[in-house]
Amino acid sequence: MSENNRINNDTEQLALDDGRRVKVLSPGMMVFKRFIRNKLAIAGIIILVFMFAFSFLGGVISPYRQDQVFYKTDSANKEYASAVVNTEFRFLTPDGAPLSTLVRANFSRVVKDAGEEGVSFEADGTIWSVKPLAESFYAIGTGKQLGTVTVLGKIADVKADPGEEISDAVKAAALKAAQSGAESFEAEGQTYMLTRGKAKSYTLATVAEAALASLLSYDVYDSADAEAVGTYAFRRAAELALRGGEKRFEADGAAYALDGEGDSGVICREGEDAPIATVSNVIVNPVTAGNFLPMTYKAAVAEAIDNKQTAFEYVNEAGETEKHTIRMRGNNYIVYTEQQTYLIDMYAAPSLSHPLGTDDHGMDVLTRLMYGGRISLMVGFVVMLLENLIGIIVGGVSGYFGGWTDTLLMRFVDLFNSIPYYPMMIIAGAIMDAFEVPPYTRIFLLMAIMGIMGWTGVARVVRGQILSLREQDFMVATEATGIRISRRIFKHLVPNVMPLLIVQATMGLGSIILAEATLSYLGLGIKYPLASWGSIINASSNIYVMTNFWYIWIPAGVLIVLTVLGFNFVGDGLRDAFDPKMKR
Repeated sequence: MSENNRINNDTEQLALDDGRRVKVLSPGMMVFKRFIRNKLAIAGIIILVFMFAFSFLGGVISPYRQDQVFYKTDSANKEYASAVVNTEFRFLTPDGAPLSTLVRANFSRVVKDAGEEGVSFEADGTIWSVKPLAESFYAIGTGKQLGTVTVLGKIADVKADPGEEISDAVKAAALKAAQSGAESFEAEGQTYMLTRGKAKSYTLATVAEAALASLLSYDVYDSADAEAVGTYAFRRAAELALRGGEKRFEADGAAYALDGEGDSGVICREGEDAPIATVSNVIVNPVTAGNFLPMTYKAAVAEAIDNKQTAFEYVNEAGETEKHTIRMRGNNYIVYTEQQTYLIDMYAAPSLSHPLGTDDHGMDVLTRLMYGGRISLMVGFVVMLLENLIGIIVGGVSGYFGGWTDTLLMRFVDLFNSIPYYPMMIIAGAIMDAFEVPPYTRIFLLMAIMGIMGWTGVARVVRGQILSLREQDFMVATEATGIRISRRIFKHLVPNVMPLLIVQATMGLGSIILAEATLSYLGLGIKYPLASWGSIINASSNIYVMTNFWYIWIPAGVLIVLTVLGFNFVGDGLRDAFDPKMKR
């Protein structure tokens, strides 16, 4: 019988209202079960898990750094040399000493008036003469004053200065030159010059060649030849031969030959030996400092300019034929040539090595999206925590104490609310730009400013909830038991507000990320070389990039949209889970 009773007890059916059928769940477990039944909330969780994995694990897996610049080897038509036709005279003295600035200035002033007989001027207390030796080639002489020549109608007289003697032949030649208006003459194998003074008087002086003035430059092939090419006798003989169309000349006891005609690219040889110098009125210099241009190349450029060519070919030292083009820029000639060079691989199309291509700095877009996600998410969470921390403290104290404390704190909140958010952020960004704040420091300052500017909404929510909770029975009990005020607020009141704060914080994260993206897009947020999703989109702010390089800005925009949607889905799910009545 007892065995039958045991069997009957095991198979006993429990009533629907039997307490043994009720499975008691904790409030947290009930919220969790309601949350996981929400498909959008689960979708939001999946999106956020993907975003965190993409941002924080992707940067570890990626073989590139966020600031790594990629280069490519390409052939580009680049500036190689510049040339200018010389229009300023160069001066050379027998001893190599420079002429004074005053002499050179006076020479430039009077040279245009120098006819076949030359012209004279006074400078540095000395009489100087300018005499043309050939086209655009002048001898500058300096003289010693001998006396004065006076011409009054048919009466003419030559008077020697004290201590000076003037021969009859020189006097006769001087009077003849003065009456004919000549400024220089030769007598007894010596050159003399007449400088007009007051009335009809002239100063008579001897002339000794003191300098040469030329538009040509001499470039030596070997520094060992610089001394020979730089002598006064060489320059004088070489230019006289060149201007006279002669092919040979002698200087300092050596024989030289000239190859070429005109003013550009004439090569000078010593005898039949290799070239020692190039003579030209075209000055050729490399565009890049440190580049060496061979003399043969300079001669080729000068010849091309002299022949008014826009392109020429040059055989380099390796025997390769290079093609060069010449373009005018102002008064200068710019020489271009195809060169193999390293270029920043900007706006490269998606490939296996760069799945989303490269940006305007030649950096991998996918890698920068990963690192940019770290900053965007970090900014969102840190700002959210800072806003909630300040808001809970101010709202909790205001709601619990009420009275004048509540009034004072709420007016303080109103003061913050009256400050325009984006203008203040623009001012802060401009100040950081002016002080050149480092990029990493800028991130923390940006988070602090955003947190300080955005806590007022949390404070009002906390205050409103605590005002309704502080009169509840459990709060009366905490007061009766003598629990201190800080413990009543943060141990008993705030936890009852936390579900609402969690929902609000979750939904507010998306807004914070959007705000950071907006500031970075405006150039006020994260600065190069650091990346955020907003700063990546900022690199595509012109219409050309937006229409031709979609792979730079569309992925960043998609990531922002997905992240904001993920937080909003989770926030909606938490709101429905904490308060299922709101869904009805």
